[in-house]
Amino acid sequence: MKTLITTIVLLGALCSSPLYAMQTEDIVIADFEGDSYGDWTVTGDCFGDRPATGTLPRQQMVDGFKGDGLVNSYLNQDQSTGTLTSPSFSIELDYINFLLGGGHHPGKTCINLLVNGEIVLSETGRNVENGGQERLEAVTWNVQEYKGQEAVIQIVDDHEGAWGHINVDHIVQSDQAAVSPRLQTQQTQFEVSDQYLLLPIGLDAAPRRGRRVSANELRLFIDGQEQFRYNLNLANRANEVQWYAYFHLGEHAGKQARVVITNATEAGFALVRQSDTLPGEENIYNEPHRPQFHFTHKVGWINDPNGMVYANGEWHFFFQHNPVSTRWGNMSWGHATSKDLIHWEQRPIALFPDETGTMYSGTGIVDTHNVTGLKQGDGDLMILNYSSAGNFGYPPRPFTQGMAYSNDGRTFIKFEGNPVVGNISGGRDRDPKVLWHEPSQKWVMVLYLDKGTRRFGFFTSDDLKQWEKQSEINGFFECPELFELPVDGDDDNTRWVLYGGDSKYVIGQFDGRSFEPDHEGKHQLHWGNYFAAQTFSNSPDGRRIQMGWMRGINTPGPPYNQHFSFPHRMTLRTTADGIRMFAKPIREIEQLRARSNSVGPQALRDAEPLAIPVGSDLLDLRLVLAVGDAERITLELPGRTVIYDAVKQQLGDAPLKPIDGQIEIQVLADRAITEIIGNDGRVYLTTAGEHGFDELTVTVTARGGTASISSMEIHELKSIWK
Repeated sequence: MKTLITTIVLLGALCSSPLYAMQTEDIVIADFEGDSYGDWTVTGDCFGDRPATGTLPRQQMVDGFKGDGLVNSYLNQDQSTGTLTSPSFSIELDYINFLLGGGHHPGKTCINLLVNGEIVLSETGRNVENGGQERLEAVTWNVQEYKGQEAVIQIVDDHEGAWGHINVDHIVQSDQAAVSPRLQTQQTQFEVSDQYLLLPIGLDAAPRRGRRVSANELRLFIDGQEQFRYNLNLANRANEVQWYAYFHLGEHAGKQARVVITNATEAGFALVRQSDTLPGEENIYNEPHRPQFHFTHKVGWINDPNGMVYANGEWHFFFQHNPVSTRWGNMSWGHATSKDLIHWEQRPIALFPDETGTMYSGTGIVDTHNVTGLKQGDGDLMILNYSSAGNFGYPPRPFTQGMAYSNDGRTFIKFEGNPVVGNISGGRDRDPKVLWHEPSQKWVMVLYLDKGTRRFGFFTSDDLKQWEKQSEINGFFECPELFELPVDGDDDNTRWVLYGGDSKYVIGQFDGRSFEPDHEGKHQLHWGNYFAAQTFSNSPDGRRIQMGWMRGINTPGPPYNQHFSFPHRMTLRTTADGIRMFAKPIREIEQLRARSNSVGPQALRDAEPLAIPVGSDLLDLRLVLAVGDAERITLELPGRTVIYDAVKQQLGDAPLKPIDGQIEIQVLADRAITEIIGNDGRVYLTTAGEHGFDELTVTVTARGGTASISSMEIHELKSIWK
């Protein structure tokens, strides 16, 4: 292998001519032409003990490399991992050029440049699915700002699965870029003076067989310390900007920031900037499909509710969040606060991905007695328990459970002793639910144990730092919830509810160590697009209030995607079928009433609709109706239709029997989403809605017989954003 050779080749006569500039011959860092890697350090089992001589067994034809040898980590196919690290060298010229191929897995299948032990530049391959090509392509790094410094190059294969390999050849220093600077790693450094870092987002990359691939990797450094890294799709030029993602910078005012983005155009990167305002903010929440009295984040993707807790006089709502895309990924904890559970103020991201993985779901609690010893000041000590979604690459990083804390509800610090619970099942253990169990005087964690049968594990702790496993229960999937409720409001007669991410629940007894169901099978309250629901802990008035992810109700386009339900109160009541859970929208919704209309008792003849004009498409409708001999009742609101099938005794997809011949239906109509509540909360349905209709009318129709309205209230609601 040739390493670090430099020669001046221009003649003095040419140098003296103004028509010619001095050109320095390339410095070859590595051409991988020898029978070993020389002084390079090898780890793992994917690189072997010498460079490859082309295509490896069971690999597509590899071409585009130079000479006879190259680095090819497909040695043991895509399940092998490892690293290949150069000796230290001095950066003497403006550019480092190399040939690159393999998988598109930023940070996983990549080549890195390290200066002073820190990764300052990184590049990955271009392929992510079958059908890609094993051709190496030229890549250029601009390293002018690092000239005169010592550096190391590291080639990484840390990905198992499709395209889990990297190909590299002919790494040289040069005073000429090998390729056009149109797509290369771009970076800038600045002093933080504004509130936001703005990132122009283009289309979420070209689709490949239904998937979309991130083209860029973003890294932010503050005073030299990496804050986070995200995969995203930066716009290539101004006319390709679909929307702007943003990160809060205000807490770093006066510090030095550095932004590094791979595969970026100069035109696109030039749009990355500081600002005290968000471009187009005046249009956010004015989109025609945007719900107006349900919480949605300004921009980006949202899913599972997380960390819901009342602390320091505020309701804190955390949630799974991808701030740089309208698709799932880059899981972080978004954060919003409210004084009334209706009007929300969005806060900076609370938990960023880190070296342990992205931030999956979990719980928020108040450490009332400071058992962690982390309390400072007079405010509530908030504890967030979350899953670190590691991977099983090289080196292995399994899913583990971490803890973060905050003494002000604004700044969140990850506990230095993480993980507080290591990997238990050998699978993707996740979604810790943590609560205080008063009778046993213990903290309890319910954890989804992923490998093998779907099950929840129960753990106990005195200090929230050390946890001991107590028991398991089978048959539950993801996002556990566990809480105690009085039956029919009687505090002397309580039951525990164990609830899974799929909205199925059981009622039973819990002694702080294990859960014993009172019945066979599971019950269901929520129907439709509802998943991963959680409840607020530490409620000041004792109410058990839940919110869930209305999964799969997509928006027509940027800048946001996905929705949460309206907060609703959970209770246990005795029914003819036994004890069941009920859910009703919280009473605070009455604050939003702008205008109300009521309809008194009247008959509904077969196929003769009763139509009531309304002045808004934001509605809270409450109907009490005697079914009579009608076969079906149709309730039409702007953009949606609700059907009660009296023959099947079914409201939408949910079973609902009349009580004394009557049914109650409440409908929350909020543009893109609809919530339907039957019989005072016995069933709770979530589904989509529409916008852009011409007529604002509510219509009730009986079909196949007659029915009668006992009462109907139609409340037009105000937007929470205006």
